[in-house]
Amino acid sequence: MDGGGRLLGIGEMARASGLSISALRFYDGAGVLAPASVDPGTGYRRYAQRQLPAARLLAGLRRIGMPLAEITRILELRGSDPAAVSRLLDAHLRRLEEGLADARREAARLRVLCAAAEPSAEPEVRLTVPGRELAAAVDAVRFAVGADPGLPMLGGVHFEFDRDVLRLVATDRYRMAVSEVCAAPGNPGDGDAVTRVTAPVSFVDAARALLTGGWPATLTLGSAAVSLRVRDRRVTGTPMEHDFPDYRRLLRTATGGPDRRRVTVDVAGLRERLTAAETRTVVRTDDGARCAVSVLTVDATNRLTVSPAETPTASTDPVVRVGVDREFLLDALDAVGAGQLVLELDGPIRPLAVRRLDDDRAFSILMPVRI
Repeated sequence: MDGGGRLLGIGEMARASGLSISALRFYDGAGVLAPASVDPGTGYRRYAQRQLPAARLLAGLRRIGMPLAEITRILELRGSDPAAVSRLLDAHLRRLEEGLADARREAARLRVLCAAAEPSAEPEVRLTVPGRELAAAVDAVRFAVGADPGLPMLGGVHFEFDRDVLRLVATDRYRMAVSEVCAAPGNPGDGDAVTRVTAPVSFVDAARALLTGGWPATLTLGSAAVSLRVRDRRVTGTPMEHDFPDYRRLLRTATGGPDRRRVTVDVAGLRERLTAAETRTVVRTDDGARCAVSVLTVDATNRLTVSPAETPTASTDPVVRVGVDREFLLDALDAVGAGQLVLELDGPIRPLAVRRLDDDRAFSILMPVRI
C-alpha cells in the first residue's frame, strides 16, 4: 500500500483525472507521469492518490494544447515556482491568440476570394511606402533568400500586407529574416484583407535599385503582377507560382518564451570576436554542405562568449550553449548594421533570434547547428 493511501487502478485514475487510459500509458512512456507501481507479471499500472492533482493538472494542460516539454516543465515547477508556471501559461496563451489571429486573417482573405468574379485571382493592392524605410526593409531580409533550385518557393521575398503594415520575409530553411514597414493603402478598401505575394529575387533587386533617393514609392501587389514605381521610374515582375512556407509557425516557436536568454551585445564587437575565434567544421546532414560553426555560450551572469577561442568564466558553467553557422550570423549582423543588438537563445536545438536593440520590426532567425 502506498503511503499516500489506496492505490488507484489505471481505469480509476482515468475516470478521476479526466485522462484516458491510453493517455496515461503515453505519459508514463514519456516519463511525464509514471505510475506508483507496475505489476511485474501483468504490467498493470497503479497510481497513488497523491498523484491525482498532477494528473488533473496534466489533463487541463492537454486540453489547452500545451506542448509536452512545457507540460513536463509545469509539473516540475508547480509546487516550487508558481511565477514560472504563470509565465509558461501566459506564453502559451499568446501563441494560441496569435494562431487565432492568423486564422482570422486567412478567413478574411478566403472570403474575398470566394466573392471575386474569378475565384482564382486575388485582389490587387496598391501601397504608398516611404522609400528609405522600404529600402531598409529589403536590406534586412535580402541575405536570407534561398538559392537552391530544388526549393523554388524560397527563391524570392514574401510580401504580406495586413492592416497598414507591410511585412517582408525571406528564408533558405537555415535562416529566416523578417522586416516590417508602415504602408498606407492607395485604394479604398485595400486594408480590409490580407494580401500575400512572393516576388522573385530579380524583381526585388531591381526594385531596390530604385530606392536610393528616399522618394516615396508606390508598391502594387497582385496575383498577376507586382510592381514598384518611384517618381517616373518603374519596375515590374511576375509573382512566383509556388506557395511560400508557413513562416508564422516558426516565428511562434522561435520568438518569445519565458526561458529564453536575451543578451545585448555591440555589433562591431561581436563581429570582431566571431572573426577572431576558432570555428568547427560541420557537415550538414540534409544537404552535405560544410559550414564553419561558431559556438556561443551564455553563463549565469548573461555573459556571452564565442568558443572555443573564448571560454566561460571559471566560476560559472554555461547556461546556454548553441552552435551557429558563422557566415550566416555575420550576414545577420550586416543586416542589423551598426550599434547594438539583442541575441535571443535558449539551447542547442531552438532557433537563435537576432534583433535590433532599438527597433523590433526587423529581425533574423538562425537555425542552430548540432555540435
